[in-house]
Amino acid sequence: MRDSESKRGAPMTNEVPVIAVDGPSGTGKGTLCSYLAKKLGWHLLDSGALYRVMAVAADRHGLSPDNESSLAELAQGLDVRFVHGGDADAISVILEGENVDQAIRSEECGRAASVLAALPGVRAALLARQRAFRRPPGLIADGRDMGTVVFPDARLKVFLDASPEERARRRHKQLMEKGFSVNLAQLSADIAERDARDSQRAVSPLRPADDAIVIDTTDLDIEEVMDNVSTLVNDHIPAIAHKPGD
Repeated sequence: MRDSESKRGAPMTNEVPVIAVDGPSGTGKGTLCSYLAKKLGWHLLDSGALYRVMAVAADRHGLSPDNESSLAELAQGLDVRFVHGGDADAISVILEGENVDQAIRSEECGRAASVLAALPGVRAALLARQRAFRRPPGLIADGRDMGTVVFPDARLKVFLDASPEERARRRHKQLMEKGFSVNLAQLSADIAERDARDSQRAVSPLRPADDAIVIDTTDLDIEEVMDNVSTLVNDHIPAIAHKPGD
């Protein structure tokens, strides 16, 4: 996996291949995208992390969701870096010089990020930053509108889905393992609320791209998901899939 720091203003290089992986939280997107980036030696964009970082930054700068113009200005100059940690698979998020890995993974931050993601000004400000991650040899893009809006020309588009109940169970397990105290019933309600907001927003609603391959992961473990998508990569990008790091 390569350095995933976004460089503001970098040109969008359309010949650089992109694999877009979209879907709601709890479907296995993050694990799958990290696996693909390491396997292929490509850059990784966790677009959800950008919105979570925005939520943390907005709180620190005292900006509320109804101050869209100031939030958009903050997004344009957001001081954020994605850097490798000690673990070869780990990516740390640095906001204004401080590690915010723990802060951005809370459910409260996720709710705030979903609210900010519905603001057209914020989405427009972050669009160029997301596209700047597209650098050779390729990019794995993890998000909710990667295949529909950010990278509509992606070489392969995958949309992961799962039942709300299974996603809540997975998220609960993940948060408990990270040391967060969460209530499963409340978590299920939060996921349902976020799904509704993300799918009904006027700008970049959560939906599969017309040419995306939809995979229901409800009854699949992550190894099965990775095997299925690896086969798709081999089919869609055969010349690259067997040359990791090129």
